[in-house]
Amino acid sequence: MTRLTPVLTENWDRPDSFTIDGYGEYAAAKKALGMDPDAVIQMVKDSGLRGRGGAGFPTGMKWGFIPQGDGKDHYLVVNADESEPGTCKDIPLMMANPHALVEGVIITAYAIRASHAFIYVRGEVLHVIRRVQAAVREAYEKGYLGADILGSGYNLELVVHSGAGAYICGEETALLDSLEGYRGQPRLKPPFPAVAGLYASPTVVNNVESIASVPSIVANGADWFAGMGTEKSKGFGIFSLSGHVTRPGQYEAPLGITLRELLDMAGGIRAGHELKFWTPGGSSTPIFTSEHLDVPLDFESVGAKGSMLGTRALQIFDETTCVVRAVMRWSEFYAHESCGKCTPCREGTYWFKLMLRRLEKGQGSEEDLAKIVDIADNILGRAFCALGDGATSPVYSSVKYFRDEYLKHFEIGGCPFDPAASTVWGAK
Repeated sequence: MTRLTPVLTENWDRPDSFTIDGYGEYAAAKKALGMDPDAVIQMVKDSGLRGRGGAGFPTGMKWGFIPQGDGKDHYLVVNADESEPGTCKDIPLMMANPHALVEGVIITAYAIRASHAFIYVRGEVLHVIRRVQAAVREAYEKGYLGADILGSGYNLELVVHSGAGAYICGEETALLDSLEGYRGQPRLKPPFPAVAGLYASPTVVNNVESIASVPSIVANGADWFAGMGTEKSKGFGIFSLSGHVTRPGQYEAPLGITLRELLDMAGGIRAGHELKFWTPGGSSTPIFTSEHLDVPLDFESVGAKGSMLGTRALQIFDETTCVVRAVMRWSEFYAHESCGKCTPCREGTYWFKLMLRRLEKGQGSEEDLAKIVDIADNILGRAFCALGDGATSPVYSSVKYFRDEYLKHFEIGGCPFDPAASTVWGAK
């Protein structure tokens, strides 16, 4: 499998791709509004679309959880708070193709019988917020949003909301709290958002790429989408290659493609170097090494090898990178972004940061490796949300695959990749 499948990225090189004239007339939304809402949900179920935000939960099934005939308002919330280190697919998607997202919102909200929808965008990306706001404004002007959309009798109001820049607000319940005007902190579940979400009403929270994929499914059919990918991980996805690769960027391909194939298309590792380690789904997924080059990048295959597909943020590191330093930097990020609500994450990420700083300087001992793994054991499965679990992933996997590199730091009393060090990695 070496063929790319440009769908969401097909027109990114067009100078007017972000305008409604460059996008088209919302043909999929027109088709969906002529269908029964339950038929739209069934179509998405049949397509096999799974959440593109990291968890990989079946999208149509999530929509189906919304109770009908309950007399409550229903809400759709799009999670556009992309902030995972290494993840960079939703922001360029909203910049180059925002109308795919807006059209997806219309179809999704219609399917779950919601009359209000929100796109929650990370506050730091002001240029993206303006681009999405412009797309929403164009959709209103064309009659695709507002009252009696296209004469269907369906009403939908769409609000673009700017967050305040907290990583924790990428967690769906913390996002809902933030949207309601509270401090963004995760909620205890159950109840789940499908039952008591925004304003204690049934709510669907989906990732940008998940919602933006819906128009193509409605337009082309469930079988078309299901014909790509693997048996259990169907369809296409945007793979974000960054780091020590010749041509970093977005590669839209069927799920199940391998890093080896993606690297071939991206020109390989930068000249004169070789792959050392990489992340299959961002910094909160366990790292892989060169021995995993041929692992199919789908939810099941990556999971079977001990990691997670996550957001398909493929951070590539060559042999010049210190694993300990990389894990330390990630741990500093998680310690900074922990909301502090639960003890395992608040205290555990703090100690990760302190201990990894010592280890990177060569001031630790082999006993500290056992201690840092013990700390990870006390976070995993005990934190209030997935932030704590994610923070343990690079720690566990780096000690597993690069224990000798940690020991080398202790041996020379510093980082072997530091040019000022008296001994370099591999020296006798």
